[in-house]
Amino acid sequence: MTDTTIFHNPACGTSRNVLALIRNAGIEPTVVEYLKTPPSRAQLLDLLAQMGLPVRAVLRKKGTPYAELGLDNPALGDDALLDAILAHPVLLERPIVTTALGTRLCRPSEAVLDILPAPQLGAFAKEDGEPVVNAQGERIAR
Repeated sequence: MTDTTIFHNPACGTSRNVLALIRNAGIEPTVVEYLKTPPSRAQLLDLLAQMGLPVRAVLRKKGTPYAELGLDNPALGDDALLDAILAHPVLLERPIVTTALGTRLCRPSEAVLDILPAPQLGAFAKEDGEPVVNAQGERIAR
């Protein structure tokens, strides 16, 4: 399947877990390392519309220039926030996944299970050892 795309940061554990969950469903997604190949303004607007989220919901604060740029100012509108993300792609929260079933900001990582078009093929645990999927490919309830 090639209709699955992940906006991915390989340095992020959550992003790595989401990519592994996608692959655990037998899907090889299109991987967009958005720090190297940032989405365009039109792509960002499309992703936000698909997720039904405001721009502020995809702003990453931790480990970014969020505070230095004054992005916590509620007077800043969507255009200014989009300009900041385009200038500093690290401000985009990750990972964002698109499939035939929808688009989602996958935090926590198991949120991706809701939009995968194929079942998990076996057990899966996050990098920290937390089990997410059992040996039968079923999501483990918390």
